[in-house]
Amino acid sequence: MLNIHNLSVSFQGEDLFKEITFRLGAGTRAGLIGKNGAGKSTLLKIISGDQEYDSGQIALGKDVRIGFLRQDIDFIEGRTVLEESYQAFEAIKKMEFQMEELNRELTERTDYESDAYAKIIEDVTELQHQYEIHGGYSYKGETERILQGLGFLREDFEKLTETFSGGWRMRIELAKLLLQKNEVLLLDEPTNHLDIESIIWLENFLKNYAGAVVIVSHDKMFLDNVTNRTIEISLGRIYDYPKPYSQYLVLREEIRTQQLAAQKNQAKQIEQTEKLIEKFRAKANKASMAQSLIKKVNKIERIEVDAEDNSVMTLKFPVSIQPGKIVIEAENLAKSYGNKLVLQNVDLLIERGSKIAFVGQNGQGKSTLAKMMVGDIPFEGHLKLGHNVQIGYFAQNQAEYLDGNKTVEDTMIDAANEKTRSKVRDILGSFLFRGEEVDKKVKVLSGGERNRLALAKMLLQPLNVLIMDEPTNHLDIKSKNVLKEALQKFEGTLILVSHDRDFLQGLTKTVYEFKDHKIKEYLGDINYYLAQRKMENMREVEKKTVVKKVQPKKEAKKQSYDEQRQLKALNNKLSKIESDINKLEREIKAIDLELEINYDATIAQENFFDTYQGKKDSLDSLMLIWETVQEEIDVLV
Repeated sequence: MLNIHNLSVSFQGEDLFKEITFRLGAGTRAGLIGKNGAGKSTLLKIISGDQEYDSGQIALGKDVRIGFLRQDIDFIEGRTVLEESYQAFEAIKKMEFQMEELNRELTERTDYESDAYAKIIEDVTELQHQYEIHGGYSYKGETERILQGLGFLREDFEKLTETFSGGWRMRIELAKLLLQKNEVLLLDEPTNHLDIESIIWLENFLKNYAGAVVIVSHDKMFLDNVTNRTIEISLGRIYDYPKPYSQYLVLREEIRTQQLAAQKNQAKQIEQTEKLIEKFRAKANKASMAQSLIKKVNKIERIEVDAEDNSVMTLKFPVSIQPGKIVIEAENLAKSYGNKLVLQNVDLLIERGSKIAFVGQNGQGKSTLAKMMVGDIPFEGHLKLGHNVQIGYFAQNQAEYLDGNKTVEDTMIDAANEKTRSKVRDILGSFLFRGEEVDKKVKVLSGGERNRLALAKMLLQPLNVLIMDEPTNHLDIKSKNVLKEALQKFEGTLILVSHDRDFLQGLTKTVYEFKDHKIKEYLGDINYYLAQRKMENMREVEKKTVVKKVQPKKEAKKQSYDEQRQLKALNNKLSKIESDINKLEREIKAIDLELEINYDATIAQENFFDTYQGKKDSLDSLMLIWETVQEEIDVLV
């Protein structure tokens, strides 16, 4: 299906990988692993045709199509989720347009007996036949099934793609790839933005995928459940074995142990032979024997042991100053997005030195509360930071805030202050950005390298409280371990949002579970929490346990074409109103904050009260409009 032969790629004069060879056939589900920066994403880009290579060959079978899930996605604005997903069916959409044109022509013509009219009917019939063969009558149902499998609700289908976060847009792109039925599927970190239900659904989908799949992922359980082969890139070479990830690691260690033993035995034999050579050289009657032994030693093919890349970043989070005993105090917190309630009546008291894990299903408010704590989003209720609290915040999409056109070094220098600017090079070196690597543009970095850079930036600012939202996304196993060790040694307060049980073990002493708009405290580590909940692993925690009541089936309301268009327009309007409501809420919250900080100066601004009241009136008007539009949608549905 796809053959890679002697492929070589270099970057700034250094080999990324050299003369690697492997083959992908139908049914192959390969996990592509290796350290951040080893070349995993580069190899996927080369296979997909997105990037050139220095030498070697890539041979594709006839009519083999390649689908590639990229990290960077750029949708055309103005399309709904369904409309964007339908872009996967280019041939079908083209046929729909052709049939529409031909049918329009038939309605306009009156020469019913002419050969031209008969030819149009013949063309329409053939198009309808091809349309059926290509799945034209089933692709819409298939699209909805895939979208729902990836976590979208039916009410999301008519919303504009630009109203969704980067993670949800990634799901739309993944849906398009799965719908295209490519022979080769290249997936770069597909689970980073999926909840557990969607991950399990994707695992089952990929297990039954007829083509070849290559997956870059640092999710050990996902790789073990899906793959039947592992290809590791290390120090420019590849190691390729027909085993899933965990079995591969055991096999690689066994092979390396055997290589070390064989190398040791060979070294002993060579040493003994060389002693004989020295002994025989001193005797004239043994000179010919010595020469014979020398030739024998020279012919021995030296056993090599697979090289290991043990370079890791070094990381330490120093505490800036000692904060007060109470770090964060919150009372009656609440947050809604439009009509969606996320958190309600949340009370919280976090003391200095606490080590806390936020766990629970996606959408229950873990990241939302983290953003509320750092002042990123408006909310209802009261939240107060303690004396001398300095927060270091690592957002789930932290790497997205980096400017792709800046170099690694410029990114750090721009974030540094007078005290830390002189430390930039040392910090970058400790994060494995050395030599010419500091001159790389951020846009050419892998996902893991961007995460390392984002972590490095955190060290440039003073902090005594760390709030980290899924910091292990994109990080390789060794980097995860380094981060975990650094957090274990951190003497400040730690709040960690994560679904990775291995990472959380031994790291936190309190668990807050987010469920049904509330949070519940468990005074113990992650193992204690799972024992209390009588669950084996984090997957069980994150699975949806809501049992839906079976309602009597209502007869589906048949909608006319005009009604469908009207419903679509109303849904788009609703999305825009919700966006405007969120914007106004943020603006009003910012003004309230200014009033708290400096009341006299704030109200002294020209037309302050008119502007302030105007925003509140606009918000009330938008809420009324939202209710009206929602009622109109309910009538049509």
